[in-house]
Amino acid sequence: MKFRIIYPRWAKLHQQTEFHLPPHGPVVFAASLPADVEVDFIDENLQEIDFDDPVDLVGISMMLTIQAKRGWEIADAYRARGIKVIFGGIATMLHAEETRQHADSVFLGEAEGRMEGVLADFHRNRLQPVYDFQDDRPPIEWVGTARRDILERDLYNYKGIQMVDLVHASRGCRFNCYPCCVAFLGGRHFRPRPIDKTIAEMAAIDNNRLFIVDNSLAQDTQWEMDLFREMIPLKKKWCSHPIEDKPKVLDLAAQAGAWYVYQAVFDCSNKIRERIKRYHDYGIGVEGTILLGLDEHTEDDIKRLIDFLLEIDLDLAEFTVLTPFPHTRVYRDLHEQKRILTYDWDKYTADQVVFQPRHMSPEKLQELLDYAWKTFYHDEPQRMKMFKLMEQVMRREQADGTYRPRNRKLARQAFGKKI
Repeated sequence: MKFRIIYPRWAKLHQQTEFHLPPHGPVVFAASLPADVEVDFIDENLQEIDFDDPVDLVGISMMLTIQAKRGWEIADAYRARGIKVIFGGIATMLHAEETRQHADSVFLGEAEGRMEGVLADFHRNRLQPVYDFQDDRPPIEWVGTARRDILERDLYNYKGIQMVDLVHASRGCRFNCYPCCVAFLGGRHFRPRPIDKTIAEMAAIDNNRLFIVDNSLAQDTQWEMDLFREMIPLKKKWCSHPIEDKPKVLDLAAQAGAWYVYQAVFDCSNKIRERIKRYHDYGIGVEGTILLGLDEHTEDDIKRLIDFLLEIDLDLAEFTVLTPFPHTRVYRDLHEQKRILTYDWDKYTADQVVFQPRHMSPEKLQELLDYAWKTFYHDEPQRMKMFKLMEQVMRREQADGTYRPRNRKLARQAFGKKI
């Protein structure tokens, strides 16, 4: 059978330099399919959908809320042609009830060990409206190597520059951060993959640059150190969400090729200042993820925070506004307080204000988001800061013999800088 997996298009942040990374969910899902299934993948961000091209079954993989309405449109178009559609992915779990109105079937949870049964139902014309495995997670050992062969790899470059491939070493998160829906999606139990399987998958990826997409690597110190130790011989260069800023962990991370980390910055505390410095002391860059519009934020607080970001020498910063995604504590609170202004999911981009802030108007928060981007990148544009991170990784690749000479020329063209 021919199973077409579609990843609906979605818009980047308004102020963000646009590039596209290979999606992770679809390639991990594809690894759960039986070997005799012919997989055809379309990333609508970069490819067109031919709705008249014959296919037996369509799977729509949605990661973000802002993909939901487009995903529903795609499903409606296929179902009008008599083709059955099944939905899965993070955004499907967040919007399950609405998605059911546009689907023959909705899959909730993790797919490993489940798809043989689902496809058997399809072949018997008994596809169930809902397959709900959210509270019945498969053993983490069942997670296989992602099917990156379904990707058209040449599409995932930034103006010819090789970007990163995505990989994960664990699932679940023991933290329960206020704006985050991970506790609902993956549970609060940290579930690391067997390190030997993770290392084997990383080694098999034909790309020296990786993004380890785990919710947080800072969940188990011994596991974290063991993982980094095993990564050292790979000579990969990687970015991730936060790692622990303990000296032993940072030293191993640096040896393992840590390139930069995403670090949330909520306040102007010395704790944050010192954490950023420790990352830098070990040669690890930092992209700050800055969330504006928390209930404690006043206009002065936000402006003071932007000044602080410039002081601590972040390599990059990404600014978003608080967004009440379903199944988060912030959604619960703002919904109960009747402070959500719209439930139009196309506006849930994280750069549009969709709620009533506590200390200012929605329009003022929107202005402050624009102020944050412009102020932080006033002296050095985002493209130049991105180039510096690329230059950093190229120097490391030169040092350990993994550098590809073509990258430097292409980087010069892409970022407009003589080097």
